[in-house]
Amino acid sequence: MFESKGWVKDMIYLDNAATTMRKPQKVIDAVVQAMSSMGNAGRGVNDASLSASRIIYDTRERICRMVGGTNPRQVVFTCNSTESLNMALRGLLNPGDHVITTMLEHNSVLRPLYDLESKGTNLTIIGCRERGTFDIEDMKKAITSETKMIVCTNGSNLTGNYVDLKPIGELAHENGLLFVVDASQTAGVFPIDVEEMKIDVLCFTGHKGMLGPQGTGGMYVREGVTVRSLKAGGTGVQTYSKTQPAQMPTALEAGTLNGHGIAGLHAALEYLEEYGIDNIRKREQELMWRFYEGVKDIENVTIYGDFTTKNRCAIVTLNIGDYDSSEVSDALLTEYSISTRSGGHCAPLMHEALGTVEQGAVRFSFSHYNTDEEVDAAIQAVQDLAREEE
Repeated sequence: MFESKGWVKDMIYLDNAATTMRKPQKVIDAVVQAMSSMGNAGRGVNDASLSASRIIYDTRERICRMVGGTNPRQVVFTCNSTESLNMALRGLLNPGDHVITTMLEHNSVLRPLYDLESKGTNLTIIGCRERGTFDIEDMKKAITSETKMIVCTNGSNLTGNYVDLKPIGELAHENGLLFVVDASQTAGVFPIDVEEMKIDVLCFTGHKGMLGPQGTGGMYVREGVTVRSLKAGGTGVQTYSKTQPAQMPTALEAGTLNGHGIAGLHAALEYLEEYGIDNIRKREQELMWRFYEGVKDIENVTIYGDFTTKNRCAIVTLNIGDYDSSEVSDALLTEYSISTRSGGHCAPLMHEALGTVEQGAVRFSFSHYNTDEEVDAAIQAVQDLAREEE
């Protein structure tokens, strides 16, 4: 059992795959300003309402540009990726349809699919290899005449394995299938081009790599794809219609939007454009590889994921001996003030594939705001705890 040595004053935050805690100052300032000045977008012609409308529309334009879209009106705002994925899956699939996904997926994909399966949708889950990767040939073999959709993640939140979307998009396109992507771990860090990758619906969240506030997210829906709305209600237009307006984005945005959060997301997108997502990704990967090289040869440490390729999310997930992951994560926090994520990470099938269902795993995930010194402190902490386990 690890013994507590007391709290370290300043926490080293290495749980950025869950949410990026440190945000650009301009994001914080934008939310504060919006709270004191923003009205309800699309609900009036006063300055406060018009200001909100302008910020929200400009945010759509910035997102559309970031993901290579063709029309900012196809950008729909939601609370997070989970809501986006539920809207896409429940709004496109019907009983009798066949959908293909992978073992890499988060529960925000799996649980809606399981629910749809119980109501008549046919589901195929592609297995994975030892390092948590899958073979696109297995996807090809799974396609039938009833197949309507392929849905998969762009990056595993457990292993950090990056998924190359272009060949999957081409496979879907060649077979007349819809391609839905969970970009929770990659939006704002990796380049995404919905046209080149042939993505029909891209789902993203604002509070991770996009560096925005929690409660923000969205989806980009390719023109020509009609997603049934999960909600109906006030829109500010067509008040006397008994049905939800059909035009985008109103068709999928019933009710008042999170204008204050979107104002923060707008500032975050400005920051990403100024700093450059390539620069962010380069720095995060430098930190990730520094940590990996420092812990990979430590006795009693097991690392999960594919590290044979340099292009991966800034995540290193490991276990120390037979210790429960929650115990290790707790020791990292109480002894070294290092914040990590333990347990199942809402990725049950990946844990089954890796053989870590009972033990869970400890995930270290990095932001470009982290420092070399923080990474070195985390390496030393793992070394110390592994030594204690001997």
